[in-house]
Amino acid sequence: MSTPVAALHGLSEPSRWVRHWAHLVAAGGAVLDVASGAGRHARFFASLGHPVTAVDRDAAALDTLCDAPLITPLEADLEGAVWPLPGNAKFAAVVVTNYLHRALFPQLLDALAPGGVLVYETFAQGNESVGKPSNPAFLLAPGELLEVVRGRLRVVAFQDGFLAQPRPAYVQRICAILEADRSVDPAQAAPPPCYELTG
Repeated sequence: MSTPVAALHGLSEPSRWVRHWAHLVAAGGAVLDVASGAGRHARFFASLGHPVTAVDRDAAALDTLCDAPLITPLEADLEGAVWPLPGNAKFAAVVVTNYLHRALFPQLLDALAPGGVLVYETFAQGNESVGKPSNPAFLLAPGELLEVVRGRLRVVAFQDGFLAQPRPAYVQRICAILEADRSVDPAQAAPPPCYELTG
């Protein structure tokens, strides 16, 4: 991706799905923006007071973030190298949009701190009928994100279908939370968490 396009992408509006669920991220909690490009979501979360680690392989795109407050750009090849973060790095949110590399799913879930929110949105099967990407390697199968988080995260919201705007696309998206261990004596347990479902 060239620098002008990357910069434009970085300054475009954040995903409506990401904005919709941002209120579930703990105040001031660290956010991991995976395959961030020039950081439209990194900028959005930083504007809310979250420190953000923005990871991408595109050095030119990351250069647009070098002076952005609260954002740490991290150049890394997410597909051809080892996971670039230490195993003990935990985040209040992991955000992924318009990117799919299935081998990363375990690392993405492991990067969540207790109470951490996974917000994921990318293209799904059917998109090949309306444009790019059309390669099955980059298109989620029906319900695939549900299977990824099954038994590990609590699903707050999930969608799998067609969007007409901002351009025709088939997408799949999920918001899911790594809940704290609730296996303690129910009499001693705190009330269940409340995840506000905004309109």
